[in-house]
Amino acid sequence: MRPLFACIITLLFFSCNEEIKNKTLEAGMYRARLEVQDNEVLPFIFEVTSPDHLKIYNAEERIEVDEITYKNDSVYIKAPVFEGYLVAKINNDHSLHGYYIKEALDRTVPFKAETNQTTRFKVTSQPTTDISGIWETVFDRGNGAEEYLAKGIFKQEGGKVTGTFRTTTGDYRYLEGVMDGDVMKLSTFDGAHAFLFIAKVTDSTMQGTFYSGNHWKVPFDAKRNAAYKLPNATELTFLKEGYDSLEFTFPNSSNEMVSLDDDRFNGKVVVVQIMGSWCPNCLDESKYYTEYYKKNKSRGVEIVALAFEYAKTKESAFSSIDRLQSNIGIDYPILLAQYGSSDKAKAQEKLPMLNRVLSYPTSIFIDKSGKVRKIHTGFNGPATGEKYVEFKAEFEAFVNTLLDE
Repeated sequence: MRPLFACIITLLFFSCNEEIKNKTLEAGMYRARLEVQDNEVLPFIFEVTSPDHLKIYNAEERIEVDEITYKNDSVYIKAPVFEGYLVAKINNDHSLHGYYIKEALDRTVPFKAETNQTTRFKVTSQPTTDISGIWETVFDRGNGAEEYLAKGIFKQEGGKVTGTFRTTTGDYRYLEGVMDGDVMKLSTFDGAHAFLFIAKVTDSTMQGTFYSGNHWKVPFDAKRNAAYKLPNATELTFLKEGYDSLEFTFPNSSNEMVSLDDDRFNGKVVVVQIMGSWCPNCLDESKYYTEYYKKNKSRGVEIVALAFEYAKTKESAFSSIDRLQSNIGIDYPILLAQYGSSDKAKAQEKLPMLNRVLSYPTSIFIDKSGKVRKIHTGFNGPATGEKYVEFKAEFEAFVNTLLDE
């Protein structure tokens, strides 16, 4: 354990209480707060159902958490699959005071939670507008290569707002919040990402800031546009001139080198999934691919995932991969393509036939003869509603076409 985190844990476990007792989480609803930048807080709600089980709420999403451990007057809370965890002192009034920690990235975010609270955002004014609908959005406008496009998709009932932002690389999953007067506030926390969006809104425009934890923020602006469409996800990543196939050789968790030349893939339709165990969009995609593969592998289709991990060692990278596989029951191979960084430029170096790796996840469709037929950048997850249904239908139709050839 590195010194920074050792100090944090020591302060929590051995705080100067006159009496340290073994404590557990009190059953009930909690309102949690992560301290981001600009004196803003990112709220989320969770429900403790027993000392070793809780549920995190984000709009329609329910994240079941059963990795909860205790030491003296403190608790560790680790969401499924992802590396990040909450560690906090349990106070006498059952409130929590600690940190959200991602050790591999050397990040800590102050964390607090109070019991018997179900209100995510505290509202001071009635909403002045209804933001339901489609919003053409630009993040970091004018900042060269850092600028990127998005599509805001929102539903408002009274003052409550749910929805997401779709980008060319994926979506921001289940966002939940409010309209407080003319200010939109949305947040989500899933154990991997802690997102907060705050924007001033009129009937037709929005101007705001997107916070990711306490390490990053970016401005965004948007305008209503019911007809807005993002660039085609199958045209963003492609093979360089002179290539028509994909080549790689990477290890699995048994340290066996695996390539597309192996018998397992010969003469079959293959979907290559570029992903990371740390990536929520990749988790959503992996859940769908796992379900699809179990139903269709006998038809001559294979899936193989290439993991690009920011874990600092090969052992910890495979530990994260194994945790993902066991958590959602993945039975197609996940190979370790890179560890120590999830940098996309470095990822492209491992797959030099691609023009670029733009997104985790990216899916590469290979026909029975070994030729690349399509590359799909990003993933429209369940938070996107009909786009998720559309993605599944298009995926299955295209794979069926390749199988029938």
